Amino acid sequence: MRVLHLLSRFDANGSGGRTARFINTIGKGVEHVIVSAEADACWASDLIDRNIGVTYPTGFPPLTGAPTPGRLQRLAKAMRGHDLILTYGCGAMDAVMAHTLFGELHGLAPLVHHEDALGGEEAQGRKRSRTWYRRIALGRASRVIVPSRQLEAIARESWQLPAGKVKRIANGIDTAAYGRKLKPDVLPRVIKRPGERWLGTLAHLKPDRNLPRLIRAFAELPEEWQFVIVGDGPEREAIREEALRLDVAHRVHLPGPVTDPAAVVGLFDLFALSSDSDQISLAEVMAAGLPIASIGTGEVVELVAEENLPFVILADDEGALGSALVALAQDEVLRRRVGDANRRRAKAEFDMKAMIAAYRNVYAQALRRQSFP
Repeated sequence: MRVLHLLSRFDANGSGGRTARFINTIGKGVEHVIVSAEADACWASDLIDRNIGVTYPTGFPPLTGAPTPGRLQRLAKAMRGHDLILTYGCGAMDAVMAHTLFGELHGLAPLVHHEDALGGEEAQGRKRSRTWYRRIALGRASRVIVPSRQLEAIARESWQLPAGKVKRIANGIDTAAYGRKLKPDVLPRVIKRPGERWLGTLAHLKPDRNLPRLIRAFAELPEEWQFVIVGDGPEREAIREEALRLDVAHRVHLPGPVTDPAAVVGLFDLFALSSDSDQISLAEVMAAGLPIASIGTGEVVELVAEENLPFVILADDEGALGSALVALAQDEVLRRRVGDANRRRAKAEFDMKAMIAAYRNVYAQALRRQSFP
């Protein structure tokens, strides 16, 4: 069996990491073909067992660009020869449209689409054109997998998908991997020194993650607190400039991306999220037993434990976010209590095994088989 995976980014966080772990679970019985819309964002490849058949075709048409008939036709042709097509996120939506328009012509395999989170403008309801695009593109997908009740409602109401086509499956993680003790030098160029406390975040450094806002909130914390931003992207310089402007650059560290979040988050004492659209790393953070201060974007309120809710800011309020960080930073007992509650919830709700079993069931249904593979 040949499975084609089309992703916005094949990085270690989010859908890329989940896909890599799913591939490992399936084992040697399936050949996987992986295409990333961002060709250089393939860090999750390091997570895949080397004995499993995986290819990264270099001649595949770009997943993003103007959705002209000719380009969509080329995408459809490139999807031929696979038994199942799996698409992930908005970066693969043109491929979904190509499948809808030309799938029957080219005899394409069933397609299952996975949604993670909406972009910043979409999350605020300003991207009606993309809503209509999804409404058309997803019309012939076998199933659409969403991780939360909020996205399930959007899929049903805005994208007008029938209930039988939408399947809610919580994003899963290997919760057991987040309990181990870590060395203080696992990150490149950054060492956790005795007496330091770390505020951390995991993010693709792009505008809708709104990391300069988080720099401004962090500036209220005392000198023993360091801010470690794990990830890479086009906003790196904007983040550095804001840290310099606020005279906290000596306490703000950008070590770059990592292939395994479990090897990093255990060094954090507190986690923060300032994104306008994304809560990609919260399950991992919760499994590590960390308290979270966050803007209440998307499904954050749905994800965190009840004890953590007072530190989720429902409005776009930098001052309130800063106050939440200060309250957690100055009270170690409070941090431990909230973090323990998050860990318990992660183990109960977001374990990887349950997610993989649900995925396999959906894929089997798309293929009209008793099981997958």
